[in-house]
Amino acid sequence: MTATEPGENGAPASRARDERKRQRLITGPGILLVWLYGVMVVGAVSRSAVQISTDFGRAPLAYSLSALAGLVYGFITYSLVRGGDTARRAALVCCAAELVGVLAVGTWTLVEPSAFPDATVWSDFGMGYLFIPVILPVTAVFWLRKARRAA
Repeated sequence: MTATEPGENGAPASRARDERKRQRLITGPGILLVWLYGVMVVGAVSRSAVQISTDFGRAPLAYSLSALAGLVYGFITYSLVRGGDTARRAALVCCAAELVGVLAVGTWTLVEPSAFPDATVWSDFGMGYLFIPVILPVTAVFWLRKARRAA
């Protein structure tokens, strides 16, 4: 019996279909998204770890938001690699929340710069990261919606 032939209760065939669905998220542009989110995880987590451990009292809000951004990027990266419909939906929700966060923090840093003595990953809409923090979730949402239609 192969993985595509139904076994007891059709389990092997179901697992094979799940694997094919999971792979759809990391093909074509999905590979680039995983790579970019992976880079953003390293950047945001490294930045916040150093800032929190060395000078947290200077800008606790900014450093905490950078740590939050790193966690969000990590979850999205994991979801894209994991694949499948549930992971796609979770990544879609996280990307939408990420975009809201980038827009809110970006606007906040422009309207009230005194609230942020030091920059966050999302400050000025991610200008310190070449605006990738604002472009990436928009791109990911389009890709994830396209992946849903393809499934």
